Amino acid sequence: MIIRKVKKKDNKYLADIIRAPFVEYDAPREGTVFSDPTTDNLYDLFQHDKSVLWVAEKDGEILGCCGIFPTHGLPNGCAELVKFYLLAKSRGKGLGTQLMQHSIKSAKELGYHEIYIETLPQFDNAVGMYERAGFEKLDNPLGDSGHTGCDIWMIKKL
Repeated sequence: MIIRKVKKKDNKYLADIIRAPFVEYDAPREGTVFSDPTTDNLYDLFQHDKSVLWVAEKDGEILGCCGIFPTHGLPNGCAELVKFYLLAKSRGKGLGTQLMQHSIKSAKELGYHEIYIETLPQFDNAVGMYERAGFEKLDNPLGDSGHTGCDIWMIKKL
């Protein structure tokens, strides 16, 4: 398996991987990454300064992604852990932890001091992974992601 930066040709595959869990877990689609128009063009989104999207690939098949993005309105020195999704068959094998740690390392290299994440209770396995990685729950959202459907907010100091 390799972890590499997003390529333009990845856009459709990644959008499908990102949207699949919302159907699988009957999670809200409005006010989430599911309906976010940037989900269909991640390559261009991650050309933004101080951002990166990592893609996991094995034998030419994209297995998932995870990135760091300077979401508008976050405190100075804070980035958001974003677009963290895996194919169903790739979950529970340590790949998510690898991608998340790769992104956390990138956040440090990009000069961030904190990482913020938004998620949903339907993705409780992911919430547990975030907690094990040192993320702590917040009472309110930070920044302006536009994902008003998310109701779990977490932060990690680097």
